[in-house]
Amino acid sequence: MAKTKKAVKSAHAALDAAAEAAKDAKRLSKTLPKKDAKKLRDLAAEAKDVAGAKKKKVERSPRKVEKKAVAAIDRLEKAAGKIESRLAAEADAAKQASEKAAKAAKKAAAKTAEKDAKKSQKAEQEQAPVRVPVDAAIPDASPDALPAAEPVAIPATNSVAKVGDEQAAEKPLAPVAKPAAKPVSKTPAKTPAKTAAKTPAKTPAKTAAKPAASARSTPQNAGSSTDLSTLTVVQLRAQARDRGLSGYTRLTKAQLLDLLSV
Repeated sequence: MAKTKKAVKSAHAALDAAAEAAKDAKRLSKTLPKKDAKKLRDLAAEAKDVAGAKKKKVERSPRKVEKKAVAAIDRLEKAAGKIESRLAAEADAAKQASEKAAKAAKKAAAKTAEKDAKKSQKAEQEQAPVRVPVDAAIPDASPDALPAAEPVAIPATNSVAKVGDEQAAEKPLAPVAKPAAKPVSKTPAKTPAKTAAKTPAKTPAKTAAKPAASARSTPQNAGSSTDLSTLTVVQLRAQARDRGLSGYTRLTKAQLLDLLSV
């Protein structure tokens, strides 16, 4: 009798556990997809049927009832475990896929941003005007730095310098012509007719030589006056060349003015 009572008690405990497992499975099926929820609900219904065994059946064959209840509980636990593990794997796969997609999108965005930056930089470089450095227009005072355009400008300076020399030579001809008139007026009064005939032939050559000399000297005198500031760099270099100075091709206008004003 004691053995039968223990078997009945264990059978009732198994039936109670099967009923609790059926309730838990039914509660879990509400959070699962339709296919998994249906399978779990069917197993929960079987466990509930097993748990609803009558007392007479339990007392007659308690071990069989206990085995059925334990088997129903095992089926529920295995099914729920499989479903949960599969859902967890799917969630992990979805998480990894989303992370991978986010990384790919971030990388693609970085590439597009880099391409756009390069295109904008190229467009700015194409639209930007070419700037000539200021040092290229003004010759440097250092002996190593030579202006690139200076060798081309030197042939043109000769003609400009000649024009400046001719203009400077034409200006002082009026005052220099006064000494040339004095010998012509004196010689006929003191000398005879023969000497008067000879002297006019000699004096024009002398007087012509004097204006030429004065014409050469006048640019130097003009260079020492304040008119030097009105001349260009090319004319100032021509003045320096006529004086026989050296190193004037590398000087600026201010340095040429200082050199010629001495």
